[in-house]
Amino acid sequence: MKVIDLSHTINNDITVFNEAERPQIKQVAAVEKDGYSQMHFSMYTHNSTHIDAPYHMIAGAKALDQLNPTSFVGKAFVADVRGSGSLIHTEDLNPYQSKLEECDFIILHTGWANKWKTDAYKKDFPVLSQEAAKWLMRFNLKGIGLDTISIDPVDSVDVPIHKIVLGNEVLIVENLTNLEALGDEVFTFSSLPLKFENADGSPVRAVGMTNSF
Repeated sequence: MKVIDLSHTINNDITVFNEAERPQIKQVAAVEKDGYSQMHFSMYTHNSTHIDAPYHMIAGAKALDQLNPTSFVGKAFVADVRGSGSLIHTEDLNPYQSKLEECDFIILHTGWANKWKTDAYKKDFPVLSQEAAKWLMRFNLKGIGLDTISIDPVDSVDVPIHKIVLGNEVLIVENLTNLEALGDEVFTFSSLPLKFENADGSPVRAVGMTNSF
């Protein structure tokens, strides 16, 4: 089995929605001085590679800690939508219908991960049209993954795509990377969150597991 890391490394310089959300990571003890090493770590639940719970946008919906761990692991495939433009339409996803029928996760590869840690990362990234989002809800999906900072435009106020997806209890995994390493085969996707009470979201160490060695 080959395990492919799909997560950005977390540090104080990652791309964030605004400066108020920037992680604060500092060393508070060192082996040389204290006999052990320890870090203090503070960050928002939707920083870096992370997963959105239905509770993130839907009042009374499930938080991550209320979901079975099987919700975060399953069969997945990458949909290459790099040529779709600013909106990903149903027509862009139609070629993947047979895989949608057999998989738990669709991973949207827009190519935007290449812009990580630049101002361009938060601007004009491709998003699903509302029609495409509703069409995906016809399938028995556990989640949708993507290599952008949001499933809605960064300046969206009503966040309709979040509400369509999370309202159907389908999870969203944002800020994935290294998707080109997965090819076009079906693989096992894992995006296990931290288990804390009433989690609206959580950083994850997302990975893809293939049969290649």
